[in-house]
Formats: sequence, structure tokens, C-alpha cells
Amino acid sequence: MPRFSVIVTAQGLAGRLPTALDSVLPQSFTDFELITACDTPDSPAATVADEYAARDPRIARAPGSRAAGMHAATGTYLLFLDATDVLTPGALAAMDARLRDTGDVDVLYLAHEHVPWWVGEPVAERGDDGDPTDVRRPVWATAYRRAFLDDHQLTFSEGHFTDIGWSGLVTLAAGRTAALDTVCVRRHERRPSGSGGRTTPDAQRQLLDQVELVLRRAAEQDLDQDTSRALFDHLFAEVLDTAATSCRRAFFRRAGRLYRRHRPRGHRTKGLRNQLLARGAYATFRALLGAERRTEQARAFATRVARRWRRGRPRGPYRRYLRKPLDENLAVYAAYWGRGYACNPAAIHRKARELAPHIRSVFLVREQDAANMPEGVESVVIGSRRYWEVMARAKYTFNNVNFETAVVKRPGSVHVQTHHGTPLKRMGVDQVEYRAVAAATGSFGRLMERADRWDYSLSSNAHSTEVWSGAYPSAFTHLEYGYPRNDRFYTADPAEVAAIRERLGIPEDRVALLYAPTYRDYPRDVSAQFDLARFCAELGPEFVVLLRAHYFLEGDADLQQAVASGRLIDVTASRDTEDICLASDALITDYSSIMFDYANLDRPIVTYADDWDVYRDTRGVYFDLLAEPPGHVARTQDELIRVFTAGEWADERSAELRDRFRERFCRFDDGRAAERVVRRVLLGQAEEELPPVVPLHERLPVPAAARPAVVSGGGPRSRTPAL
Repeated sequence: MPRFSVIVTAQGLAGRLPTALDSVLPQSFTDFELITACDTPDSPAATVADEYAARDPRIARAPGSRAAGMHAATGTYLLFLDATDVLTPGALAAMDARLRDTGDVDVLYLAHEHVPWWVGEPVAERGDDGDPTDVRRPVWATAYRRAFLDDHQLTFSEGHFTDIGWSGLVTLAAGRTAALDTVCVRRHERRPSGSGGRTTPDAQRQLLDQVELVLRRAAEQDLDQDTSRALFDHLFAEVLDTAATSCRRAFFRRAGRLYRRHRPRGHRTKGLRNQLLARGAYATFRALLGAERRTEQARAFATRVARRWRRGRPRGPYRRYLRKPLDENLAVYAAYWGRGYACNPAAIHRKARELAPHIRSVFLVREQDAANMPEGVESVVIGSRRYWEVMARAKYTFNNVNFETAVVKRPGSVHVQTHHGTPLKRMGVDQVEYRAVAAATGSFGRLMERADRWDYSLSSNAHSTEVWSGAYPSAFTHLEYGYPRNDRFYTADPAEVAAIRERLGIPEDRVALLYAPTYRDYPRDVSAQFDLARFCAELGPEFVVLLRAHYFLEGDADLQQAVASGRLIDVTASRDTEDICLASDALITDYSSIMFDYANLDRPIVTYADDWDVYRDTRGVYFDLLAEPPGHVARTQDELIRVFTAGEWADERSAELRDRFRERFCRFDDGRAAERVVRRVLLGQAEEELPPVVPLHERLPVPAAARPAVVSGGGPRSRTPAL
């Protein structure tokens, strides 16, 4: 059997799971097994775990929670980690050495560090710090002898506050314990959500269940008075902390009864909160909490005022507009920091004018892009007096990025964060551990202040929902409606595709390959690493390449000079990304989120991943794209050329990979996403009144203009005629 079983749970934290697993696998001490316990078999975290298990035989999957992982474990010692935890280098070796010195102790307490969710210095805690009866010692920084757990039939219960009950029972049962002062585990703390830490009645009931379980077990043992009193105080410290966030009468009364029934003989009740709990003085306890909360709010207000003075108060006209009432029929839209009429906000804007004509819709735009706004779309230049007026008075706001920090989220206003892609790369606070990216992001505190303004977050698949929850921990509601910008992939028709191709200058007899690389956070000589002119020349006369550079790279000379006569069309300047996708017959990309949108068209996708290792290690990713690609993968330019000249780009294997990719990432995109958003947000309709999502196998995306010679798979592809 292995020396250690490392059990990693990942409920709702798929984005952090790779970091946790990558901290265990390269440990210098190799006598271990790694077990991942994920909430559901088809969750994003389970997908990540499966990717790792396919590559390393030391990894096993267990369904559900810690209890399932514990049941599957075979190691002498068990270590329970969450996806937010990492083992420090050499941790298992240090643990093994300490256990050889101490012998087979039941419990080994480990020194550990808490890392703030923002950029900050870790806070270290020694393995032997604190009272051994403290039931709030972290389970994730403790190693347990499996035979000891089996002998005492100790296991984790389901629900909330299970660590309290577990730690209490372990404390009562443990014989020999030891500590290790080497920091072995580092926990990256999660940001508290906008709920303020309030617990539900059911969670509070479960806390008292755990407390009562430990107290009853303690009563059955002949504990010395000091141990009994210390354990009692630790348990009720947790109870009172919970009561301070949300004290309900039923919870307080039951907690008081437990306090009086199990109070150890000779125990002195210290502290005003404890005394009120012991007396059952609920009204007085609530009054005390109210006074404390008002004091905290006054301090918070003073902090906000000071911060605003440091940053500069809202501009004069904006301050005046903020005093006026919200305009209940005004909606404001913006995309890509005002770069024009584009993406999800534009698609929602179009549908709002159709379904909610009583809502006045205003689009925000930079001054240099104002002339390019579509006819009939009311627009306002960002930074103008009119801009500050509509931002102050709008009931509804939609953006695919964040509004500037100076914008105030008014009570009663509704903000929808539409996003602008399915995340492959790390986002939000998940970037903290990637220093180059974190430095470019700036203050994570500022970032989360902006995220706290979101009321709704739009999602196109379950993967995105989970990532947004972890990357932007706040109190917004997820709208799993699909991306409105992708509606056109199902609502357009062949005549519209032909018209777009004609406008772009694509010859009728050519297969159009859309090449859309993404932005890099590190130096990269694009022209040296991908000779676009050579690529176009060697493809053959039947192909034409549409170059779509990332908008951060506009005007890059190395990209623009690779124009081959008649074989490449530069479409970088076009803001109509959906049009370019519709006009093309296949996509070539590296790690751009365009692949997730394009997969809705059910057309071939080829991944060019020449620097995947650098991108993954520098930028951070949420899953292994090369293990689950949307089509064939090329690691060199020669491989990429062969994929097309040999016809592999449209073969059976390409279709199989695309089918799996679409099943995972195109779940909610069915052509009616914008309608759902408008009906829910602007018209106030209930979820059950919205159009249901059409199953993937029943959808029929618009066909490509030039169909490949090899078409495989069922569903819409088999019903689309070759042109």
C-alpha cells in the first residue's frame, strides 16, 4: 500500500484543480496515490480530473466528496486537500521523515500558510500552534492514520460544517499526535461572496447537529475538566461566529439549550455574547449585533469616502445626474471598451429593439469609432457629458467587459455582464498565481469592486458558469442562456452567407480558412514562428485564408506584411466577427475563445499549438486543450500544412473530436439566447416562461458555402447538402 493517499476535492472549483494536482504529482517522495473527488461525473472539475487520470496512473477518481475519496484510499496516511490548496515542494518527504521519527501517530498536524485571495503575503501557522482541542484547526493541514480512522469508524458526513464535527470526534478519539513545523500546505483563500457570509437556516441547523454530536460523544468519555472546558469553548465560538452573521430565533434558542445542557461543571461563562446565549436573551443579543454592525458600517463608510477622495470624486456633471431618479426605460450597452457595435451587447440591443421597444437603448462608443456605428442606433461618446448622464440614470446596463471604476452602481439598477468568450485561459482572481498576468491585471481589489456591480453573468455552457463563479467570487446570478452573438449561427441562411462572402471578396470556388490567433502575455515573434505567406502558398489554389488578428494586435507589421496575392484576405479591421465566421468554411486558431463560438457552426476546426507549453505555464489554463481539442492539432507549421493538403482537416476523426467538443461547450447556444436575456432582464419574465434550450442534436446551424469532400457524423451535418 502507498505511504500517503492525497485526496483532493473540487466542488465548484474546476479552475483551481490543475494547480492543486500539479503540486502533488512532482513531489520528490513518490510513494503516494492521488484521488480526486468531484461533485458530479459530468462537472467541469470531473473533466479536468479525467484528463489528469488519463496521463498518470497514480490518479484515481472517486464520486462525490471526501467520504468517497476516503473509502477509495489505500494509503497508510490520508491527507485531505481542496482545490484551493497546494502541497509545497518536498512536503510529502518532510511528512514521511517526521513520521519515522515519531512512529505511527494517529494524527500529524502540519504547518501551513493562508494566502489572501488578492496579492498579499502568506500568513503562516505552525503545526503545533493552538489548543489541541480547537475544532477549527484545518482538516486540509492534517494527516490522519487510516487504521486509526477505521478503528473508530470516523468518516465525513454530508452537508455544511462537517469539518467541525469531524475535528471534534478526531480530537476525542486520537491517542498519539505529533506536529511538523515545516510548511507543507498553502491555501489560497477564496474571496467572501457578496452575501456577507450569511448562512441558511438549513446550514445553521447542520452546524448545531455537528456541535451536539461532539458534545454527546464528549459526555460519554471521562475527560479532564480543562479538556472538557476548552472543547466546549471552541465549539461555541463557532456557534457565536455564525450567529453574528445571521441570527435566527430558532437557531439561537436551540444553541442556548445546548449551551446550558452541556456546559461543563465549574465552567465560567465569559464574554457578553456567551452570557446572552446562556440566558436565552435573544432580543438583547440581536440589539447587540445591530449596534456592532452599525459601528462596522460607519467604519466602512469612512473607508469608502477616504478611498474616493484618493481616487478623485465623480466628475461634476456625473454627481448632479446621480441625484436624479433612475430612468426605468433606459438601457445602456457597451462592448470592448467602446470599440464599436459588437459582440453580445450588440445582439441583445438588436433583440431589445424588437421585443422591448418601450426601452430606450443607447450604445456607448469611443469617439474614433462613432462614425462606424450602424444607422438608426443611438450612440453616446464615452467621456462626454451625455455619457455621464446616461450612466447615472440608466436602469439597465450591459457590457462584455467592465465599466470604469468611477461608475457608481445605483440601488435599483440592473447590470448584466455578458462576457466575450468561453474561458480557456485563467481569468479574474484565478490569475493571482501567474505573476506576469497578475501584474498586467493590476489591483485585484479594484477588479472585484467592479465585479460586485454585476447582477447577472451570462454563460454559454456549464464550464463557463463554474469558472465565472470561482474567478469572480461575488453575489451575481448566472444566466445559462447561451451567448446572444452566436444566435446568427442558427438564424442566418445560405443566401446571407453568400452575400457576406461576396462583400469580403472571397471567390466562389475557394475554401475559406479563417485564421484567428489569440493574444499572448509574453514576447512572441509572430512572423518568425508562423510564416503566413509560405502557409498560403503551400495550401494550393483551392484555399483562401482570412486573417483575423486579435484586436490587441491591430496594426502589427509582422502580421500585416504576410499578405499573399489572391490567397489571403485581411479581415482584422472588421468588427463583425460573426460575419467572418459565417463566411469561412473552417477555422484555424491556437487558444482563442473563438473556437468555442465557431463550434456552433459544426464546421472543421484545426488547433495550431506551437507554443502550448509556454502559453499554459505563463497564462494558466482551465483544461488541457490538446487532450480535448475541437479537431486536429498541429504543433509545427509543417504539420499544419499537412493537415490541409492531406485532407485531414475534414476527415472522420475531425468530426468525432468536434462532436465531443460541441457537447461540452455549445450546450446553451441554440439561436434564442438574446431573446431569453431580453425577456428575463428587460421584460421581467420568469424562468419557466422563457424559450427552452433546443437540444444540441435537434439544432441546424447554417451550412458552410463550400462543404468538404468528407462529411461524417449524424445530426445536422448529414442533412446538409454539399454545394
